[in-house]
Amino acid sequence: MISERRGQLTFETAELLAVGALSFLATAPEAPGQFLALSGIGPDMLRRAAAEPAFLAGVLDFLLSDERLLVAYAEHAEIPATRIAAARRALGDAG
Repeated sequence: MISERRGQLTFETAELLAVGALSFLATAPEAPGQFLALSGIGPDMLRRAAAEPAFLAGVLDFLLSDERLLVAYAEHAEIPATRIAAARRALGDAG
């Protein structure tokens, strides 16, 4: 469950949502290759990168740039798509 304070996601909750989004991207057709190409990292670096807030912000940026993926992840996670944008805001200048 996503915790909120005054309608805003906490930093920690936003990180969890982004980790979930990264897991989702790994299963989406064509998305892993596109994401890795844009991020400039290889599959062997994913685990280490996933611990970095800036990388997680990039995961959310990637989702937000593709409405089809955004809606698919929101449905998968059973959250409103607007929650993903809120998570990105919660991560602030991390990305």
